[in-house]
Amino acid sequence: MRNTLAIARRELHSYFGSPIAYMLVGLFALLFGWMFYSFLNFFSEQSLRMSQFGMGGPQAINVNEMLIRPLLLQAGIIILIFIPTLTMRTFAEEKRSGTIELLLTSPLTDWEIVLGKFLGAFALYALMLLLSALNLLWLFAYGDPEVAPILTGYLGLLLLGGGFIAIGLFLSNLTRNQIVAGLLTYAVLLMLLLVAWVGEGAGPVGRAVVSALSVFQHFEDFSKGVIDTQHVVYYLSVIAFGLFLTARSVDADRWRG
Repeated sequence: MRNTLAIARRELHSYFGSPIAYMLVGLFALLFGWMFYSFLNFFSEQSLRMSQFGMGGPQAINVNEMLIRPLLLQAGIIILIFIPTLTMRTFAEEKRSGTIELLLTSPLTDWEIVLGKFLGAFALYALMLLLSALNLLWLFAYGDPEVAPILTGYLGLLLLGGGFIAIGLFLSNLTRNQIVAGLLTYAVLLMLLLVAWVGEGAGPVGRAVVSALSVFQHFEDFSKGVIDTQHVVYYLSVIAFGLFLTARSVDADRWRG
């Protein structure tokens, strides 16, 4: 475990030693803040409209359903853009610069290397989500939203992002070019998003299969404040499978080297 944490710290230092971490955190905070403002503005307009018609004022509209849930669902889409940038350099840059040889010849196991890089990227991703959650504090200052849907929604975002990062690590290890790795990751994640839309016209059986496989449809219950063990197991399985493929790929590199 000590070796794994050392690799994770090394990854974090490399992120913050370049503009990557600051750009990712800053842009995500900016986009999330803009979406929060947009949904909050829409919620305020709807509340005002209902109060004018004597329909109970702001409390007549549920803030969780009208603001928090769609905000978290949109955030799940936005992270699809950021994860490829987060993971594209993890292995590809190591291969380009030749430092991967130092890792492979050091007394580190494949899993220690893979888990360390995963934890480093995941820690930066968790920081991005933590900063975005500061926007929601305004709701508690001026309203009374339910806490459970917010906590479960962010748990879902953590699991969703963890699966994306595991996939991105594997794809980054397939090439020496980090731009290619980023484009590959973006293409695969975009396909995982589009498969849900394609399944809508595939009939009952097709929709059932797509619903079971789609990474985004498993997130919907989290945004409603529901923790279903089926969804948790699904995301943990995606993470484990992605890390397994990455470890096997690293092992193949070790033998080729």
